[in-house]
Amino acid sequence: MSANLARLEAPLPVIPDRGGPLQPLLAASDLSKTFRLSGGFFGGRKAVHAVDGLSLTVGKGETVGIVGESGCGKSTAARLISGITPADAGEIVFDGETYWTPRSRITAERRRAIQMVFQDSASSLNPRMTLAETLAFGPRAHGIPTASAHAYARDLLAAVGLPPARFAERYPIQLSGGQRQRVNIARAVAMRPRLLILDEPVSALDKSVEAQVLNLLVQLREELGLSYIFISHDLNVVRYISDRVAVMYLGQVVEEATSEDIFATPKHPYTRALFASRPSLDPRHRVKAAPLAGDPPDPIDPPSGCRFRTRCPIAESLCATVAPPLDDTAKDGAAVHKVACWAAVPGSGHSLAAKPLERVQ
Repeated sequence: MSANLARLEAPLPVIPDRGGPLQPLLAASDLSKTFRLSGGFFGGRKAVHAVDGLSLTVGKGETVGIVGESGCGKSTAARLISGITPADAGEIVFDGETYWTPRSRITAERRRAIQMVFQDSASSLNPRMTLAETLAFGPRAHGIPTASAHAYARDLLAAVGLPPARFAERYPIQLSGGQRQRVNIARAVAMRPRLLILDEPVSALDKSVEAQVLNLLVQLREELGLSYIFISHDLNVVRYISDRVAVMYLGQVVEEATSEDIFATPKHPYTRALFASRPSLDPRHRVKAAPLAGDPPDPIDPPSGCRFRTRCPIAESLCATVAPPLDDTAKDGAAVHKVACWAAVPGSGHSLAAKPLERVQ
């Protein structure tokens, strides 16, 4: 980067910190989203349970990674939190104030606080607008004069490593994938948000460009005091950039812990299988058998009880009757490690669960 974004004279005011460093920046509670489908000429209407009871907290200055198979609801969760797609139920609290409920409307000022960087860097940019016009559009929509917005757009291009003399009048088709993603990041931070939601921001980039974009994100987080929700299939990238990781399966979070803890000791069978599927460059650690067999269940008709039980190697009859809660497995003052598995709940009745400690007389 050739400039420091924190020193730029942004035409939009910085959204103030209202609750101090200990208050969570974002607290999403029990978000749910169901998409209605037509059942055909003779069939009734069916519903896809894309996100079901999602709760997620993001601290100030924290990066929370979300991982899981394709179709597990990661991108839908991102759109619910950002307000792009309205949830059917739940609540979002931003820095101590209600951001969204089913009965409230997100104001322009609130919407500015959460911005999103999309996966497809090409389709998320208007092909008929120059880069300067693209970056100036958001500030202009918030009442900033055109001249000031365009001057700010040129500063933003310089700040993300794209010299404005060369790039300001270019169109998206004239850029590489890494350059387009830099423009997307600049467009998001142009609104001076507090939280960035990054949906697979480096999945379409080669490794050298991926490293540059990741370093840019780390630098922006430090300079602007941002928080991130980082969605990716690449577990190594998530491990590098995330402070905390949430694992999703079929619309629900099944495990959540610090990045160091969850990669060192994954506790949910799905998380262990997901991590075991990572390719290794060491020929002595080649994967000889698939860590996880079968396809995910139909989200139109998810399994009863634990949704992972149909593919789980340790599933028992208990798993089919009652859904396990996302409980904290470290109740002794250690770091919080939440897992939704009956095998991790003492006294649950699962054969692998530890017996509860007897009460001292």
